[in-house]
Order: sequence, then C-alpha cells, then structure tokens
Amino acid sequence: MIIAIDGPAASGKGTLARRLAEHFGLAHLDTGSLYRATALRVLDAGGDPADPGTAEAAAKSLDASALDSPRLRQPEVGAAASLVAAVPGVRAALLAFQRDFANHPPGDATGAVLDGRDIASVVLPDADAKIFLTASAAARADRRHKELRQRGTESIRAAVLRELEERDSRDGSRDTAPMVQAPDALLLDTTNLDADAAFAAAVKLVLARQQRAAPERRAGQADPSANRS
Repeated sequence: MIIAIDGPAASGKGTLARRLAEHFGLAHLDTGSLYRATALRVLDAGGDPADPGTAEAAAKSLDASALDSPRLRQPEVGAAASLVAAVPGVRAALLAFQRDFANHPPGDATGAVLDGRDIASVVLPDADAKIFLTASAAARADRRHKELRQRGTESIRAAVLRELEERDSRDGSRDTAPMVQAPDALLLDTTNLDADAAFAAAVKLVLARQQRAAPERRAGQADPSANRS
C-alpha cells in the first residue's frame, strides 16, 4: 500500500504521515527533507538556492545520510528549500529517489507513506490513497510558532505567518510541479483538529479508499482484459 500526503507548510503532514506509517506497518519518507538537505548543502557552500545550476548539482550529489541532520528544521533552510524546489532539475534529480523508496520500501515494510507537495499529483499518481492536508494560514502559523519556541528558537508569530504565506505563494505558483490537490485526493482540513483527531480522520479516509478499491481489484483480476493497454 502506498499513501501520498500533500499540503502546505506546517499543515501537520509529517506528524500524520509518521503515525499512519506506524499504524499500517509502512515505511515513511518526508520528501521535504530531500529539498531541505539540498538547500542546506547549497547554503553551506555559500551558494544561491535560487541558482538552477548550483541547486541541481547539490541535489545530484545528495546521499541518504544528509537527511539526518538536525539543521534541516532551521527556518532559513526551510525558506531556501522552497527556492530549490522550484528548480526543474532539482525535482528531476530527486524524483527517482522518491519513487524507488515507495516501490521498494526498506526493511519489512509492506508499503510506504510519502508526504510533500506534489506526491499525489506528480511523484506517485497511482498511489492507493491520496490525502491533501490543509489548515488556515493563521492556524499553521500558530503551530509553527509554538514548535519553534519549544525548540528554544526565537520566533515572532507575525514573521512566521508572513513566511508561510510567501512560501504558499511560491509553492502554488511555480511552473514545475506546483502544490495542488490531485483530483482524486481526499481533502482533510485540520484547522480545528488536534493531531489525534486528524490521525483518526485520516485512518478512516485510508480504510474507506481501500474498501472502494477492493471491488475494482477483484473486477480486474476476474477480467484479464481490463489490465491490457
């Protein structure tokens, strides 16, 4: 089973994806960490995250160990990640990594959960369950501000809100793989939901999608011609 979760920054994608992965026995990949790691590599080299050549070279040289750096969650890295993510060459370089993870999950996992901004629309259009997770900008700013304060990072809520709105604009308007809700993705608005309520709602959505897909699979198995191209 492959579950694709998309949505804007600070909507709770990572937390939900991890919980769904644990619940269903799946592997989890936060695809945003790939872009953050690429951005961090550019910043550490003193480069410009918006420069296509620099960003693409960083993405091509990325290895899995870079995803473990605690610096990936720094606000400046997140802002730079949005810039490198708009570079077509970067997205192309990281696409194979994401698809390979989903189709060949590590360990004994029976599938995978990937979260990002273009998973259901571009990376895994044939995912078994697709969720577009969202929340109001104000609610997301409150959550991110609280998260930063808990980490001991200085944070001003107004600045957090402005940064989120700017990132939403960049992610939704970029030419390559913009953040959109896939036509067959299930919308889950968490503005008024806590983490537990969002998780319960997502589990119901995934199970409902599985139940709808079961008759389709049985029909395809009963009629071999349905699988012919």
